[in-house]
Amino acid sequence: MHKAVFLDRDGVVNKDHAYVHKIADFEFIDGVFSACQAFSKAGYKIVVVTNQSGIGRGYYDEAQFHALSEWMCAQFMAHGVDIAGVYFCPHHPEKAQGPYKVECDCRKPEPGMLLQAIAEHDLDPAQSIMIGDKVSDIKAARAAGVKTAILVESGQSFSQEQQQLADKVCASLAEVPAALCLSE
Repeated sequence: MHKAVFLDRDGVVNKDHAYVHKIADFEFIDGVFSACQAFSKAGYKIVVVTNQSGIGRGYYDEAQFHALSEWMCAQFMAHGVDIAGVYFCPHHPEKAQGPYKVECDCRKPEPGMLLQAIAEHDLDPAQSIMIGDKVSDIKAARAAGVKTAILVESGQSFSQEQQQLADKVCASLAEVPAALCLSE
């Protein structure tokens, strides 16, 4: 079994400009590539798990999401980082349209995306890390049995109660390798 770092996308990998679906609007957060290089060197597979209710709301479609994901993965690869997989949930139980308006097991805080990645990539949740910018990311990690869950502030702040749900709180993904004492 392999260990993994599960990354939320918006607010962790890229600046969250609300429903980002165009390359022109995708802005990597400083230090993302170096942080992921450190994780890769430490033997972690990198997996992106992202709620994308903008699809269900009709703001963009799955083809646009996949095109952006392919571009994002190519940018990581250009920096020597392989993204093992990108998992997404297009659903929303109230605000989506048509077949996307459902209660599902993949929308975080449910663990479905993480469990799917664990099964498909032979990942060991007991050796893995979830990094997210929302409490729902931390709850999904806990539900999937992921050992370490880290909140990144990405310009926002969390209540003491919210912070206590996570193992660590860092300003951004760039700080996480050092916070976990990973050598770069």
